Parts: sequence; structure tokens; C-alpha cells
Amino acid sequence: MKEITISKFKAKCLSLLDEVSKTKKPLLVTRHGKPIAEIRPAPKRRKFVGAMAGTIEILGDIMAPVIDLK
Repeated sequence: MKEITISKFKAKCLSLLDEVSKTKKPLLVTRHGKPIAEIRPAPKRRKFVGAMAGTIEILGDIMAPVIDLK
């Protein structure tokens, strides 16, 4: 993991964020040699509509009453 001081991160923030996004490698931001933040690429977002398609199996009759009403 690449390390960078907070002052250098502040000066080059946008280009460093672009680099993390392109390379998919995290970046460790340090202050006085101690880690204070870890910059990671955002996880890939899934489509909301249809994301669960094919993951459920229906067993039995879903339209029949649960209890006998007699």
C-alpha cells in the first residue's frame, strides 16, 4: 500500500483520488508517520432493479389461505 503524508495529500488530493480510482490500490495517509486515513476505491454498485433475480425459489401454492377458514 502506498503511503503519503497529509501535507502532500492535501496538495495533490484530486490527482491522488483519480489514481486510486484507476489503479484500484488503496492509499494510506499519514501524519508524523502514524496512519490517519486509508483511501480505498468505492465498491462497484449493483443495479437495484432486478438485482435479486433468480435468487428466490417459491415452494407450494402462494395464493392458497394459510389456515382453513371453516
